[in-house]
Amino acid sequence: MTDARAPQNSDALVQVRGLRTTLGGKRIFEGIDLDIPRGKVTAIMGPSGTGKTTLLRHITGQLMPDAGEIRVDGQNVPALRRNALFDLREKIGFLFQNSALLTDFTVFENVAFPLRKHLKLPEELVRNIVLTKLQAVGLRGAAELMPSELSGGMARRVALARAIIRDPMLILYDEPFSGLDPIALNQVLKLIRTLNQTLGITSILVAHEFAAVSRAADLVYLIAAGKVVARGTPEELTHDDSPWTKQFFGGEADGPVPFQYPARDYAADLGFPATARPAGAA
Repeated sequence: MTDARAPQNSDALVQVRGLRTTLGGKRIFEGIDLDIPRGKVTAIMGPSGTGKTTLLRHITGQLMPDAGEIRVDGQNVPALRRNALFDLREKIGFLFQNSALLTDFTVFENVAFPLRKHLKLPEELVRNIVLTKLQAVGLRGAAELMPSELSGGMARRVALARAIIRDPMLILYDEPFSGLDPIALNQVLKLIRTLNQTLGITSILVAHEFAAVSRAADLVYLIAAGKVVARGTPEELTHDDSPWTKQFFGGEADGPVPFQYPARDYAADLGFPATARPAGAA
């Protein structure tokens, strides 16, 4: 089985140790450890509801854990004061699951928004930076379009240009492949790898599509039942024989993650008396 433990000594930009989180009475994390290596693309995968997006919220300090450390570039996020946390967030780009473009702004103004919000730059410099980022994602010619005029893949690429507008050290991708056709998916995949290689950005990718992840990620963590249950390269996880990886990557309905949500006796719920239950009712 692939070793699910994070290495103790890697050049990691993000380090998570002993993370414990409970939300709405449900235990999300049971003390997970993981390392996100600098300059690499790391994918976080797992069944729905296992806390993948919650982990991104911990990394950005939007949600504080019950226990544990989340260190980003050496800083323990839960312990940061407000101003220090905001300073750290300015070094992180975030690609939202639904792109989250501002519908009343043009493509240009969407990408320029973080610059105008946080910096006082000459308009000519803003224009040059925005057009450079749009060129990087292949959409300089779409600068004056409105979000309603964009395809899903184009909107995702505009959101990516906005995420890298301030040259972040870390980019968080929340389901970047969701709803994309094969052509748009290939474009986004290529951009993730190209930006990672040319700019040296560290990337964390939350996704369900292992075929896409295997083309983009250097390292994959599989999270389930509040723990890291597998860790390795996409190639290593492809050949891993643990029940977790077999069920998740094989798409099997039942396994360590049950298909049926815990419930009381089925026949009793249907109102059958104990002596008149249909065959097969437990």
